[in-house]
Amino acid sequence: MKRRASIASSQLPVSDGSNLVQITPLGAGQEVGRSCIILKYQGRSVMFDCGIHPGYSGVNSLPYLDGNEDVDISTVDVALITHFHLDHCAAVPYLLSKTRFKGRVFMTHPTKAIYHSLLKDFARGGKGSADEGLYGEAELDASMERIEVVDFLQTLEVAGGIKVTPFRAGHVLGAAMFMVEIAGMRCLYTGDYSRVPDRHLPGADTPHIQPDIVIVESTYGVSRHLPREQREELFLQRVVDTLRGGGRVLLPVVAMGRSQASGQMRKGMRVYETYVEMMNDDIKAVFQHHNPFAFRHVTHLKSAAHFDDVGPCVLMATPSGLQSGASRDAFEAWCEDKRNTVIICDFAVQGTLAREILGGPKDILTRTGYRKTLR
Repeated sequence: MKRRASIASSQLPVSDGSNLVQITPLGAGQEVGRSCIILKYQGRSVMFDCGIHPGYSGVNSLPYLDGNEDVDISTVDVALITHFHLDHCAAVPYLLSKTRFKGRVFMTHPTKAIYHSLLKDFARGGKGSADEGLYGEAELDASMERIEVVDFLQTLEVAGGIKVTPFRAGHVLGAAMFMVEIAGMRCLYTGDYSRVPDRHLPGADTPHIQPDIVIVESTYGVSRHLPREQREELFLQRVVDTLRGGGRVLLPVVAMGRSQASGQMRKGMRVYETYVEMMNDDIKAVFQHHNPFAFRHVTHLKSAAHFDDVGPCVLMATPSGLQSGASRDAFEAWCEDKRNTVIICDFAVQGTLAREILGGPKDILTRTGYRKTLR
């Protein structure tokens, strides 16, 4: 995709061709997952995000980092990571350790803090599976040395005249929209963002500088959602009805994503407590009196083996797509009992079990190759 950018009179003439902005999706082009966009202008190159596709495994889950005739990874000047979700950051250790990328990498302080613990679990989970070849804990640790941090509204010149300013994106703690300026051309890359404040974060900033180009996340671009209050009421009613009926409720959640308000992961909660000043005014006011992330009725489990499955309960488990891990194990154990309920908490990516069950199948194929009937 190419677009002519507005240029100052001192720049090269139109016939030269260098006034064209070239935007190349290495992932997330007409798909959800493995977000990775390359922007090239005036001899400079910027990478926005570098994630994996949750519906695939191993190298198939990666963006198209190698063998792309339009992009030479070794010439990319800087990679800007918007937030800590796997589909936006999980390929960064691979990028830094197994490609010819030589540029700088930036993310916000909270994103870097959560990135390491989140990807440590991801790297461990790949051992003995098709994902084993991506990277290990050593490559992840090495990536932390390369990653630099930037504050919201801080403008940095990161390489050869490339200026970068991050704005708050809402969505999750530390999520940023990046405004990039190269030779007078301004591009805003939103990543995942939310204009509506939620229960703990303010909504996305409106940049005070008008961009020439906007690359915008559009997963729900053609969807209409009920008001939050109505959605919460429906959610709570379904949970209460299931528990009163003697059933179990499974909430497959994004690691450190939709589940952050539930206190699912202690490490993540410590990060949220550290960066409370990035929360909305309600949370900051409550924090003056007590810790809003200390939940009396939520039990943190070291592993699925520590879960005592003896009766009605609500279980939050990763991943949100039900493709593997604790959420998949619980779903397979509970799906044949009609008293139980699974509530899909996130966008169901193509190729995941979550997407499959939204289609209303009569049965599903377990990871061990058996068919189980859905009640």
